[in-house]
Amino acid sequence: MKLLRVGTAGQERPALLDDEGVLRDLSGLVADIDGALLADEAALGRIRAAADGGELLALDGEGLRVGPPVARIGKVVCIGLNYHDHARETGAEPPAEPVVFFKAADTVVGPNDTVLVPRGSVKTDWEVELAVVIGRTARYLESAEDGLAHVAGYAVAHDVSEREFQIERGGTWDKGKNCETFNPLGPWLVTADEVGDPQDLSLRLWVNGELKQDGTTAEQIFPVGEVVRYVSRFMTLYPGDVINTGTPAGVALGQPEPKPFLRAGDVVELEISGLGRQRQELKDA
Repeated sequence: MKLLRVGTAGQERPALLDDEGVLRDLSGLVADIDGALLADEAALGRIRAAADGGELLALDGEGLRVGPPVARIGKVVCIGLNYHDHARETGAEPPAEPVVFFKAADTVVGPNDTVLVPRGSVKTDWEVELAVVIGRTARYLESAEDGLAHVAGYAVAHDVSEREFQIERGGTWDKGKNCETFNPLGPWLVTADEVGDPQDLSLRLWVNGELKQDGTTAEQIFPVGEVVRYVSRFMTLYPGDVINTGTPAGVALGQPEPKPFLRAGDVVELEISGLGRQRQELKDA
C-alpha cells in the first residue's frame, strides 16, 4: 500500500494512493498514519480490505498539499557514510560500524515543502536517502532478517545538510543536520510487502534540472536489515520512528571546487524507484 497524509501543515488527513493512481480518503477508517496505526495489523488489514473492496471515497488531489507520510515521529535516526561510492568521493574510509547521528523530528516536512537555507549558510548540501519506518518495537535484535521484520515500510527522505555547521564548527554533526525544514519526507509510506528487496532500489537527485546523484541501495555498506539490527542494540526503536539510511555519491561536498552548494532559488528534485518523487524550492530562512 501507498499511505500518505494530505492537507495544510498540522491539519493533514490520512489517505491512500491506489493502484490506478487515484487518491483515496482514509479519514473515515483511521485517525491518522502514525506509529499506533503501523503497529496495528488489524487496522492495516481493514485498510487493505476497504481498498480492495472499492469502499474508499476518492479525493480531488488538485492543489492539495502532501504532508509527511508519518505523523508524530518519535525520532529520526540517521546513518552516515553508508555507501561505498559516497565514502570514496569524500575521501573517507568505509566505517567499521554504522555511523549514527540524529535529526530532531521537527526537521521533518512534506516532500514538496519549501526548504530554508539557514542564515549565514554557505554550504547547504543535498542528500537523497532511503528512509525506513519502523512498525514493531525493536530492542536488541539478533539478526538482519529480524531487522527487516520490524520495518513497516519505506519512503524518500532528503537529508539536507549544512557542511560548514556539520564539519567546521566543532562538536558533532548535529549542528549541520537539524536546521528547520532539513528533512523532507514522502510523498508516500510504501509498505514493506510492496517494496520487496530494499537493496535493489535506484536513487536519483537533480538540482535545477541537472542530475547530481544516480545511485542504488546495492551500494550500501550496511544493508537495511543490518542497520535496524545494529541501531536496536543501542536504543529502542518504536513504531513510527524513522531511520535515514545514508546517501550515494554525488553530493556537493564531494565535487571539485568551487563546490556547487545550494542557494535560495535553487530547485531540488529527488526520487527513489517505487517510492515517489519530491520537489523543493529553496528560500532564505
